Amino acid sequence: MSFWKTKKLHEMTTREWESLCDGCGKCCLHKLEDEDTGEIFFTSVVCNLIDLKTCRCTRYSERTRLVPECLDLKQHNFAEFNWLPATCAYRLLSDGEELPIWHPLVSGNAESVQEAGVSISSYAMKESEIDDLEDHIIEWLD
Repeated sequence: MSFWKTKKLHEMTTREWESLCDGCGKCCLHKLEDEDTGEIFFTSVVCNLIDLKTCRCTRYSERTRLVPECLDLKQHNFAEFNWLPATCAYRLLSDGEELPIWHPLVSGNAESVQEAGVSISSYAMKESEIDDLEDHIIEWLD
């Protein structure tokens, strides 16, 4: 049986944990929070460290030092992370849901995220290319 079906997130090895990331890049998009309601809004703007073709961080092991706002998800309690996209494997498993069929661990194909249109590669832009985050708020149809 697949490890993600038998283990809780906190029980996973580092390798298992890292393999849950589907490489969509959505968690690297900048987010805005409404101070009154707490509602989170995603933007199409991404950290300058991300490679927009692969949707992977170019400085992954150093990211939290280079970008203080970048979070190491393994170091936090997932109940706090309502900002994770609905398609995120960490959020899905934390909520007791299954991984989607396009997830590389399920499909066996690293390209399945791109093929399913879940990746940010077709629309994201680097933070160094924009002036105002509020001009780039997006909405997903989940």
